Amino acid sequence: MTGTALPAARRPGPAAWGQLLLAEARMVVRDTSGLVVPIGFPVLLLVMNGVSQGGDQVLPGGTTVMNGIIMPLTTTMVVALVGVVNMPSFLCTYRKYGILRRLSVTPARPAMILAAQMAVSLVQVLIGVGLMAAIGALAFGVAAPPALGWALLAGALLVAAMYGVGTLIAAVAPSVGAGLAIGLAAFFVMLALGGGLGPIANLPEALQAVGERLPYGAGNAALAAAWSGERPEALHLAVLAVWGAVTGGLAARFFRWT
Repeated sequence: MTGTALPAARRPGPAAWGQLLLAEARMVVRDTSGLVVPIGFPVLLLVMNGVSQGGDQVLPGGTTVMNGIIMPLTTTMVVALVGVVNMPSFLCTYRKYGILRRLSVTPARPAMILAAQMAVSLVQVLIGVGLMAAIGALAFGVAAPPALGWALLAGALLVAAMYGVGTLIAAVAPSVGAGLAIGLAAFFVMLALGGGLGPIANLPEALQAVGERLPYGAGNAALAAAWSGERPEALHLAVLAVWGAVTGGLAARFFRWT
């Protein structure tokens, strides 16, 4: 008796990717409150800091407080909030309502779902940061980073690191509440140790070392250097790259449909 060979499974093509991205975009747009953080929050922070005193003060390196501190810090904060808090809650909600379980019987793979969610949320981040930069340039003297190439590299590595952490949280969190709690805890730990609540130099040396090796501290330091016209430290770029690669790989490995 001769067995019949089954046809090879077809991998999802560009059309499938397009439909998946469109579906993710629709989900995000319907949740209007979820757009406040990536689009409204950067502008709000910029305006609050711009109208307060000190934004136009010149730092020793020649850049202003607005350019050398506020812009990199706000950009890092928004990427962290979207990647570590917003995105895991979306994916955990999909799991709760069985959306991921239904997708598991289709040719869609876990990496596709994670990539689509990351792409859609990244567009939100780019819109928010771009709008913030445009308003800042018109009203508060915000300028493009003198070391633009290094700023783009640092920004890309920051996104990879924060989204890697967020997708790992979404992969292992047992519920929507757990995903949100883990994401918020991770965000505030990184915020406190990475300079989000005050200069990192004010922390004890041991905590400074930890903060520089977390995505928030490394990303903020790298962007601040680029906005000051300097090359970011290799340590900070390496930290971001390692966090992105390791957490992203673990997320794809341990992603659960149900």
